[in-house]
Amino acid sequence: MVKPPLPALNDIEGSKVPDSFPLIVDAHVHVFPEPIFKSIWKWFDKYGWPIRYKFHTATVLDFLLSRGVGHIVAFAYAHKPGIASELNRYMANKCEQFPQKVTGLATVFPGEEKSEQILRAAFDAGLGGVKLHAHVQCFDMNSEEMDIIYDLCSSQQKPIVMHVGREPKIDGYSCDPYLICGVKKLETVIKNYPGLKICVPHFGMNEYLSYKRLIEKYDNLWLDSAMVLTDYFPNNGSFPLNEMRIDRIMYGSDFPNLPFAWDRELKWIHKTRLPDKFLECFLGKNAIDFFSLSKS
Repeated sequence: MVKPPLPALNDIEGSKVPDSFPLIVDAHVHVFPEPIFKSIWKWFDKYGWPIRYKFHTATVLDFLLSRGVGHIVAFAYAHKPGIASELNRYMANKCEQFPQKVTGLATVFPGEEKSEQILRAAFDAGLGGVKLHAHVQCFDMNSEEMDIIYDLCSSQQKPIVMHVGREPKIDGYSCDPYLICGVKKLETVIKNYPGLKICVPHFGMNEYLSYKRLIEKYDNLWLDSAMVLTDYFPNNGSFPLNEMRIDRIMYGSDFPNLPFAWDRELKWIHKTRLPDKFLECFLGKNAIDFFSLSKS
């Protein structure tokens, strides 16, 4: 369990991505309308860690793209019923402002009225999948309300990014992630929906070994690396990235909700000197495949 306040690291940031890197797709970036961003910053200050980059959406996207990130996958999530449609319209608008550079995901509050219609409208507006966060939305991933989302995404061939790992468990959440999240629950979804592409962020923190085994067993599960490659979280050592299945892991930063430099984990990857083929897959190709991004 994360016991706040976790520290700000104040480490030195670089001005660009390493020159030797192939195309980078940042598969985990958050954008919200300004009032929601401000509420998130306040929440993190109290319950999580100091957010270093308190930027608004346009600055978030400009910041990463100007430093050499080739493509961004942007997320928002609805923390209550009734706001998903507005968030999805906001996301679609931002994607239009950054053509060919930003792919936005839709969101919905599981169980809210007309959830299927909300997502259909978002897909019609060009959004490329769905983002859900169990810690915030407090859903049971094995419930009937989630089946509605799984069925639609399967039929529309849209991927889902679901934060359903148990950590970070924080007092500020209104539900206990250990009761609603976990590998066994996710495996049920994977088995029931073999054609549905699912990504679990943060490498499934803190069930790393179990998630490693799961991506070796199933072809419809991916993991992203947001915030877990280095030693920021307590009892979280440097990650054995080269031991993971090469075609089922994706780089993600969790920008801008970071307590450390935007490129801290990119620097770690660079120092690790992974093979070129591994870097090509991990930094870009796998995200292109998962999100069905244009390769142009």
